[in-house]
This record gives sequence, structure tokens and C-alpha cells, in this order.
Amino acid sequence: MTQNFSLKDQFFNAEKTRYLAGLFADAEPSFKAEAFEAKVMARLPELELKERMAWIAACLQDAVPGDLPTVAPIILRALPPPLDPGKSDDDFGDFIFAPLGDWVCAIGLDHPELSLSVLEEITQRFSMEWAIRPFLNHHPELVMERMQDWCAHPSYHVRRLVSEGTRPRLPWGQAVGLALSDPLPLLDRLHGDQTRYVTRSIANHLNDITKKDPDIVLERLRLWGESNQQDREELHWMTSHALRGLVKSGHSGAMRALGYDPDADITVELQVNGPARIGEVLEFETRLNGANSQPVLIDYIVHFQRPGGKVSPKVHKLKQAELKDGQLTLSKRHKLKGNATTFKLVPGPHRLEIQVNGRVRTGIDFELLA
Repeated sequence: MTQNFSLKDQFFNAEKTRYLAGLFADAEPSFKAEAFEAKVMARLPELELKERMAWIAACLQDAVPGDLPTVAPIILRALPPPLDPGKSDDDFGDFIFAPLGDWVCAIGLDHPELSLSVLEEITQRFSMEWAIRPFLNHHPELVMERMQDWCAHPSYHVRRLVSEGTRPRLPWGQAVGLALSDPLPLLDRLHGDQTRYVTRSIANHLNDITKKDPDIVLERLRLWGESNQQDREELHWMTSHALRGLVKSGHSGAMRALGYDPDADITVELQVNGPARIGEVLEFETRLNGANSQPVLIDYIVHFQRPGGKVSPKVHKLKQAELKDGQLTLSKRHKLKGNATTFKLVPGPHRLEIQVNGRVRTGIDFELLA
């Protein structure tokens, strides 16, 4: 049942199209709702998710012709009430409003001030993180100036747009010409935000930066810690989330920022229990010994064989803990899915390693059986 679940069909379908058509029919008496629905649905089933967004935007542009100064009042009248301001997280909005961002991009690049005002309203119904990026490329100074105001906006959806829209590696997003450091003054203002929806975006933004320049991120997190503008627990969560990529790679600076000593004197024993077969589990046990109450962050790395003889290491979280009485014993059953579509397992020699505080401490070879 679940394998047939489709995001594109959940987000963009006949019911959602009818809902959108009704909003515009109420906002503009000349809007032909039935014709719009028929045109959208004539092609919608054959299109993928992003293509559906673009197609609905094109249909809207045909149904409500004109430049942005002509169309903007109609778009704003068609919008439903903003998302619940009482929430603070997990309220992305309704995907059916995503095409409005494509529409604004198509007719609004020559009217950037008005476009930003319209996107400010739409993003309170559905995030305009993708739509803001063409404007960042065409009018960077203007957008960055407006974002300074948005940092203090009463809607956390608008505040989040500042961080999410300027991310260096935004999924599905158009690349932007900003330097990694350009949005940092905006993040400085936002990092003390009291909504997780915003702070998660900031942490994801920082994680993007770590792919190119980890030192920028580590220094920013240090400065934010000294500024005391954010709750200590929330800042620690942000730090962990921002450094997750560096932690997987064993970056010593990231480990120290999280309170783990990469050079701690810790010995590790490892054993694999029983044969490992595709479709079953890799079962192993590891024992750590070190100083009493020593904090440890433990990952395990499986070096998978790939077709053609290559090896692909995959890092997995195991445990964050302390060495009570100087010892810790852990066991794990790692599923070896034989029907995964994204990563096909290959029988043959493999390797398992234990990484503690970013350092590989021990490893063992094992045979993966068919």
C-alpha cells in the first residue's frame, strides 16, 4: 500500500486544483474556474512534482493575463488567511500555493519591490524559498536589504524565508551567486529566534556551509555562544544539527565544539556475531574502556562493496553517552536490506569500523553472504 504513495499526487491533484480555482474565482469575477481546472488536469497526471508546479503557474498566467502590477492585487485577494501564528514548527503550508511563486518569478523580475511584497504574503501560506532565489540573482542588494526587515517580521514564516532562501545548497533550489559569508549578518540576527522552524533552517544553512568552509561555521557558533541571545539547550541543538555532516566525517573541530575529545584515551573492542547475509542483519557488539564519565559520540562505519570493485563507506549513529565506571558495552543489529532501490548490496568482503569522537578506533573484516 505505502509503496504506491505519491507526493506529487498528494500535493497536486484535481481536488487541490479545484480549491485553487475557487480562490481565484472569488477574487476575480472574470476568472473561468472550470476552464482553468480542465486545462490543468489535461496534463497534470503525466508531469512530475516540479513540472506540475510550473504547469499550474503557466495555466494561472494564461487565466489571469498581465504584468505583476496588474496581477498582484488579484493574487493577494485570492490568498486564504495566513498559517496559524500560534504554531512554531512543522507548518510548511499547502503545496498548491507553490505555483504562485513560479508565477511571480515569470512576470515580476522587472518589478522587484512589488514582487518581494507579494512573496512576503504568499510565504505565510507556503514557503517561497525557491521563488526568492531568482530575485537574489537579479537584484541581490535589494533582496538582502529587504531581508534585514524580514528578520524582525512578526511571522516566523517570513523570518525563516531569510535563512532558507539564502541557503547555499537549497534542495530543488536555483543556485545563487551569494558568497558563503553574505547571509551571515542575517543569521546573526536570526539565531536567537524562539521558533524551531527558524532555528532548524539556520542549522541547515550552516550545515550547507560546512561542505565548503567548516571554519566559518565553527567560528560563528562560538560567537553565538558568547552572545547569549539563544537558550543554551536550543543553541546546543542547533550546533549538533549544523555540524552533523562534519561529525560523520570525524572533523576534530566539530567534535570539540560539541564537547567530545577526539584525542581521548579510549580503547575499543569489536566482534561480529554470526554470519551476515543480504536480507538479514549484521549483528555486532563493541566495548569501550576509558576515563570515568568520559563523554563519547560513537558511530559505526560499514564499508560496502560496490559493483566494479569500488568500496562505499556509510556512517551510522550508534550512541551518545558517558563511560560510566570507565566502561560501555553496546550491541547493534544493522538491517541488510536486499530490496532497497537506492543502494544495492553486493556479496563479498566488507569491513566494519567503530568511530569514537571522530576517530576510527578499531575495525573488523567480514564476509557479506548472498
